[in-house]
Amino acid sequence: MKTIAFFNNKGGVGKTALVYHLAWMFADQGWSVLAADLDPQANLSTMFLEEDRLEAFWPEVRSTHTVLAPIRPLLDGEGGIEAPYVEEVDDIGLLVGDLALSGFEDELSAQWPKCLEGNKRAFRVIGAFAEVIRRAGAKREADLALVDVGPNLGAINRAALIAADHVVVPLGPDLFSLKGLQNLGPTLRQWREGWEERLPKTPSGMEVPEGKMEPLGYVVMQHAVRLDRPVKAYGKWMQRIPQTYHHSMLAEASQDGLSVDDDRECLAELKDYRSLMPMAQEARKPMFHLKPADGAIGSHVQAVKSCYRDFRDLAQTINVRAS
Repeated sequence: MKTIAFFNNKGGVGKTALVYHLAWMFADQGWSVLAADLDPQANLSTMFLEEDRLEAFWPEVRSTHTVLAPIRPLLDGEGGIEAPYVEEVDDIGLLVGDLALSGFEDELSAQWPKCLEGNKRAFRVIGAFAEVIRRAGAKREADLALVDVGPNLGAINRAALIAADHVVVPLGPDLFSLKGLQNLGPTLRQWREGWEERLPKTPSGMEVPEGKMEPLGYVVMQHAVRLDRPVKAYGKWMQRIPQTYHHSMLAEASQDGLSVDDDRECLAELKDYRSLMPMAQEARKPMFHLKPADGAIGSHVQAVKSCYRDFRDLAQTINVRAS
């Protein structure tokens, strides 16, 4: 199973919607897909599930069926990691998010340095997300796990990224997204190097994630389109994306003159399908599955077809790059 995390420490770039739509697209193409919601805000879960179903996962007392539930015995010192529950949404398996995940932050921070001492419990805590994803994927014989994480550089995301083979970076063509990328690249390398330093200390017989975190590329999200070209306000930021990505994420020399269209690291440029998203949210389905009965009539019909092609091509590109 390939595990791909979608990560940008700048929020509001459409990351969760990207994971949601790619999960559906990969499932459409015959892949067995696991979607893992490791964002403490649980936005991916809210896209997949109706509110009354979500309420069943988040009762007054602590849940027994979220992504956090199988880790709790380990955190409470009462045992190891239990079998995870996978919610089936049509052809997609979902590890449901948990608003209580944020409480896991301090424990992950405390156990990180203890891995250098070869502490067995520390390795189990840091590798807990990876173990839950692995066991959930094995349960449904998944080919692919797509992991959604929150927009920060904290210990939860470090543990989530350690579970990932690859990392895709969604970007918006704006100043804040590029500034976030400048922080993300060095931090990701630091996490990878830190885990590589700890791996030789792994206690004998333990299975821990490799923590590859290989940058797979970036996706330019939600740029306003006028005659199929970004509006002028976004133009200068679009020009700076390749140079910033190569320098910050890949630690490569300056890429002056390289455009997004010519950059191999650009996996896709996705249009802003604003008119389709409200319909999709109401129908509880991806934008490219919208039908006339959902309100996709007139010009929306062509937009749905275009949206399908965009996500189909992106899924194929990710598959090739992750092979």
